[in-house]
Amino acid sequence: SDDLRRHWLPARCEQVYQRDRYTLFIALRTLNSRGWLAISWHPQAARIHIAEPPPKRPDTFTFSQQLKHQLGGLALTEINLLSPWERALDLQFAHRPHEPALWHLYVEIMGKYSNVILTTAADQIVTAAHQVSEQQSSLRPIQTGKPYVHPPAIRGPLPTLAEGFEDWRDRIALIPGNLKKMMVKSYSGVSSAIASQLIASANLAADALTTDLSEANWQTLFQHWQNWLHCLASNTFIPGWLDSHRSGYTVLGLSMAKPADNVQTLLDEYYRHQFNQEEFRRLHHRITQRLKTLLAKLHQKANTFTQRLQQSDQAEAYRLTADLLMANLQHWQAGMSQIELSDFESAQPVVLLLNPEKNAVQNAQALYKKHQKLKRAKVAVMPLLADVQTEINYLEQVEESLRQVSVYKEEADLRSLEETLRELIAQGYLRDTTGYQAGDSPLNTHTSKTTGKKQVKKQAKNQQRYLQLSLIPNAPRGRGTHWPQQQPKRAAYLQASQRL
Repeated sequence: SDDLRRHWLPARCEQVYQRDRYTLFIALRTLNSRGWLAISWHPQAARIHIAEPPPKRPDTFTFSQQLKHQLGGLALTEINLLSPWERALDLQFAHRPHEPALWHLYVEIMGKYSNVILTTAADQIVTAAHQVSEQQSSLRPIQTGKPYVHPPAIRGPLPTLAEGFEDWRDRIALIPGNLKKMMVKSYSGVSSAIASQLIASANLAADALTTDLSEANWQTLFQHWQNWLHCLASNTFIPGWLDSHRSGYTVLGLSMAKPADNVQTLLDEYYRHQFNQEEFRRLHHRITQRLKTLLAKLHQKANTFTQRLQQSDQAEAYRLTADLLMANLQHWQAGMSQIELSDFESAQPVVLLLNPEKNAVQNAQALYKKHQKLKRAKVAVMPLLADVQTEINYLEQVEESLRQVSVYKEEADLRSLEETLRELIAQGYLRDTTGYQAGDSPLNTHTSKTTGKKQVKKQAKNQQRYLQLSLIPNAPRGRGTHWPQQQPKRAAYLQASQRL
């Protein structure tokens, strides 16, 4: 908070934007710069820091609209801790610097209980990111119109520079156990992340026990403990990365693999990396599962069309049978269910099955109809099978590209995956659950008129193809086959379909 006070107070609130359910951005302008203050109440990633500009997508959240209405144009004049060692801030807004605050924006960074609450100058709650009913918490409900109550005071001893080595060591080692757990339990305000960094900086094992430490180990650990408290007291931090993959960070300069420019940049890059990583996993899983479903259906259609082509190969046999029957009408007798005739080529006896309710000519005509029907089916099915195979090849290529980039490493991986998602939605393989258009992020929540018109045209084309398929015997009945938009029109296929 001290870094924010030094560089971003006072600042005018120009815009409020909410990216998702848990993350808010406030555009601030000072005399020298302009930036975005990111505030998140995510259960696992609650934070406040200066960040890169948010994506340009419509904001559909009510909470941000309420904040924009109340805070727009006002000045952010103060950022104060509610109490020492408390992870709760009071952001005060007024017409001008040094004037009494009109609004308080309380940012409570408390794990799964994190919240952001807007109150009047008299601490009456106007809105909150997460409402807490009296049934959920009788001691501290967070509801519109209720008075704002500060978080419960921290209990237990707090770290202090005045504490001597022996008292510090005896407090942690009072109950034998895991060193990190005992450090967290012995002092309020000490997180497991801080304890882990202090233990690592003292060259101790992560799972070290209090009974394993020698006197020298305790002295080294206490020295790092004191250095940490000096950093907090003087607000001097050394930001950096714990590894090259940016999976962890430090602001104490402990076990640092790579330095960072400043604390704000460090926090922004770390959480943006985590957000992109989670978004990559979500999109990758969604696309992969959809491809599996589509390919299974397309392979089934390809098998059905292949079977129809194999059946159409028997068309010539039906014609020859009909010719044989027509050439031997004199051997037919009423009520016959079969007739034995000599084959044209081999002169061998051939038994033909007949419909006893029809005469010889009618039986022959039925065979000629089957011959014509199978011939028409072959003409219609071949282009359909070719299109299905084209789709299978295309989707298998997409599937292979996903296998090659299955783990998020850099932002370009997420952008590539988003481009794949846009392409699949444009092709009609994926349903657009957010209504985005080309060039927008798939997280967009805006639905356009253009998207609706395209959907209507797509449905009309599917209906037309369904009617064409319905003329083919035993063709798959469903919502129609997906057809890549870039495929050229097949005049010969359409003419054949019309003849059906």
